[in-house]
Amino acid sequence: MNASQPDFRDEELLAATVADLIGIVRHIAVGNASPIPATAALLARARGRELNLDKPYVSLLGSQKHTFWTDGGRELFDCAGQGRIDVFFLSGGEIDGEGNINLVSIGDPDHPTARFPGSFGSSYLYFVVPKVILFRTEHSKRTLVPKVSYVSAPGGSDEGVYRNGGPIALITNRCLFSFDQERRRFRLESVHPGHTLAEVIVNTGFEFDRPPEVPVTPVPSAETLRLMRQAVAPELAEVYPQFAARVFGFKAAS
Repeated sequence: MNASQPDFRDEELLAATVADLIGIVRHIAVGNASPIPATAALLARARGRELNLDKPYVSLLGSQKHTFWTDGGRELFDCAGQGRIDVFFLSGGEIDGEGNINLVSIGDPDHPTARFPGSFGSSYLYFVVPKVILFRTEHSKRTLVPKVSYVSAPGGSDEGVYRNGGPIALITNRCLFSFDQERRRFRLESVHPGHTLAEVIVNTGFEFDRPPEVPVTPVPSAETLRLMRQAVAPELAEVYPQFAARVFGFKAAS
């Protein structure tokens, strides 16, 4: 790392990269067990506040402070169906090169070799939320596969099928991919510091496009780190206290 660049943790790099993908939108929603996407969403909001904007609005499932929902997932789905959510995050036990995700099982459905938590409306949200960012911290051929064993949510749709949403990107612990919804294909946009193109290729089970020279993912600026550590961490600690303590050193008052 350049001596002039501030030190940062891997989680901070991922959250900052995702926040750049989000930009300034109206409403970001984050599901359960998603501390890094939640950090990115709150960072996008902190940036908006720095610009004296009243957006984006952030809804964190499971939070009392950062959501207007009183009925959990059902209101999330209702909001999404009305076009009132601009960004959401999905992951999968498997993700393939066409943007399909698997949240159900691997192998024979009657005798699977692995089970996952279940789809929980992912296929619905994949169709109605304009910007879905795929997130997987384990970048391996076990998770990024040529073809998912079970399609919980399809990355693309046949011609003539109305679809307002879908994946725009996939971020992993190694790199950032964009997604072309018409071609149903990923494109490598950057490789994170400390990782290499060769490493990405050997650990990815699907084919992907890439530019002649693959850039390095930009590191978080000092201002971005300040916002995450001073503005975001205290808000994040309500839902993810252990993550906020481990990554940012923030411990909420008991």
